[in-house]
Amino acid sequence: MPYTHLLVPSDGSEMSSRAVTQAVQLARAVGARLTFLHVQAHAPIPLIGMGEMLDVKTMELLIAANRKESDAILEQAMAAATEAGVSASCERVPGDLPHRGILEAAERLGSDLIVMASHGRRGLSGLLLGSETQRVLVQAPCPVLVTR
Repeated sequence: MPYTHLLVPSDGSEMSSRAVTQAVQLARAVGARLTFLHVQAHAPIPLIGMGEMLDVKTMELLIAANRKESDAILEQAMAAATEAGVSASCERVPGDLPHRGILEAAERLGSDLIVMASHGRRGLSGLLLGSETQRVLVQAPCPVLVTR
């Protein structure tokens, strides 16, 4: 089955950047288009118990900084696709559970392959922290290519 539309979620980490590079190379080789995705947390920092301590201006600044970081992640991915001559677009979805945003985007966009990084947590830390990649692997509506 030839792949025509690759969904590439990125959190801006070094591992995600490598996944973006590999997805661009794959898309170029098979003639597919890319959609880069960033799942942006609703609140840029955990705010439990801090609501009374933060004023509106501070929250606005935090939200703006969060948006700027998301823009930078997507712009970097788009630059890689443009340089390679690969057709690409970007999506930003709000959500505190990245795997849900990824799964919903894959379904909504009709992606036929998800290309994403595994951060490689093993042992107890992997068990306790969970793995967004693992959740996507188990529930994805299409094949998932995990990069390392």
